[in-house]
Amino acid sequence: MQGNRIGARFSALAAKGERALACYVVTGYPGLKATEKAVDALVAGGADIIELGIPFSDPIADGPTIQQASHTALERGATPDKALAIAKSIRKKHPDLPLLVMTYANILVHAGVGKFMDKAKAAGIDGFILPDMPVEEAGEYIKSARERNLATVFLASPNTSERRLEEIAENSSGFMYLVSVYGITGTRKHFENYTVEAVKRAKRAASGRIPVGVGFGISKPEHARFMASAGADAVIVGSAIVDRMSGPKGMMTADLKSFASSLKRALRSRA
Repeated sequence: MQGNRIGARFSALAAKGERALACYVVTGYPGLKATEKAVDALVAGGADIIELGIPFSDPIADGPTIQQASHTALERGATPDKALAIAKSIRKKHPDLPLLVMTYANILVHAGVGKFMDKAKAAGIDGFILPDMPVEEAGEYIKSARERNLATVFLASPNTSERRLEEIAENSSGFMYLVSVYGITGTRKHFENYTVEAVKRAKRAASGRIPVGVGFGISKPEHARFMASAGADAVIVGSAIVDRMSGPKGMMTADLKSFASSLKRALRSRA
């Protein structure tokens, strides 16, 4: 993926021996302007990659926090076009920031996959994460993305077979997204040993060809350190950020910046 900001960011971090911090926000929650301010705060705190969630009416991979935020955003008028407009504004302020859209396949299919990708590319998007897009059915999606130099980030889980892990690694670009636990998104108190084994298996399948990002349930610096120590190239945080976006209006940006900073510090010192 020559010229793609995701690869450039991972290369720069690897040269410093650092893991990437990827932060997820629901576009339009708690409002459209608030989304942009939240991204600015997260970047100021050290976020390396931003995932812009485009709200969908049936977010099957998401837990209660993100489901509720998506519902609220839709009620307040969030649309895919408005999400891309926010992306465009963010891109102007952060020209080198890797930006991904995380949403569901129907959003692209409804608009026309190629057409939506063209609009996303024009808005400064670098790739897509579609939790409900199985790699076995993704031929057109992958082809359209590669023609536009856009990343296709596929998801794997702790019980994904070795053969399928290799297929996911082969067809992912940008990075592979490993779901850390069984189930849906949402914060957790701790992680089991099977998560460490899942990270190791994903890294073996990736064989150094592509970074492995780990998400779902990560809500504390200790969690980030745990995943980095297990071998993750990136740590992805979503629900814990969305929770903070529902807090007092005047405190949101300071809280998000501080939270991102604490996570990034944990990723710099993995001892």
